[in-house]
Amino acid sequence: MNGSGSGHQSADDREVLLRVRDVTVGFGNKLVLENLNLDVYRGEVLGFVGASGMGKSVLMRAVLGLTRRRSGTIEVFGQDFDEATDSMRREIEQRWGVLFQQGALFSSLTVKQNVQVPMREHLKLSPRLRDELALLKIEMVGLPLDAADKLPSELSGGMIKRAALARSLSLDPDLLFLDEPTSGLDPIGAADFDDLIVKLKETLGLTVYMVTHDLDSLHSICDRIAVLGERKVLVEGTIEDMMQVEHPWVKSYFRGARALNRV
Repeated sequence: MNGSGSGHQSADDREVLLRVRDVTVGFGNKLVLENLNLDVYRGEVLGFVGASGMGKSVLMRAVLGLTRRRSGTIEVFGQDFDEATDSMRREIEQRWGVLFQQGALFSSLTVKQNVQVPMREHLKLSPRLRDELALLKIEMVGLPLDAADKLPSELSGGMIKRAALARSLSLDPDLLFLDEPTSGLDPIGAADFDDLIVKLKETLGLTVYMVTHDLDSLHSICDRIAVLGERKVLVEGTIEDMMQVEHPWVKSYFRGARALNRV
């Protein structure tokens, strides 16, 4: 099953921004991922789901180069990451943004300073321009401008998520990685965050790779879903495709009692 997301193009016609082939990751004697394959197409929101502890975040960290692979290849923007020079890797890293599950903001920095961290690392900008761009990103994610000078400890959970999202957008990425973006949010906050992701995707032309367990997000904003199980991608396709899958875990997840309660 290989759904085409928005339905406008077949999978063969679309540009692959992220290609994962035969990736194996293990810790000690335990394999977490084994010969896993996955494509992420330009312009889609891909929801990556699976049971807790199965390796959803491990794959994202492997793609980002934060977790070592035992084998396999990862291509980002058509470039094999292993074969890239240091300068090429820096260019690739400037074209992606990452929102980690807990936000991962620097506690001693204000929101504005957090948003500016990637700018300081990758761009040569005047302090004034850096401030203007940071405020633009803060406004873009729906935070009040007075949040710019607050520390993370002064923010609510939802505001922390938005501040971290603003930082992930600071370099105008093509590809956005989100790790459980709605975890810890109440249903209204989660729905608002989903709406924000869709708005940003449409206005900025983003491609979104989203690790999630949130059924509402999968139904409302994901063009395509990939299900992790048995150390590989078990099935991928649209939410409608998922409703037809007879694999026990997939069936339980998408058509079980919890799933039916959302209707």
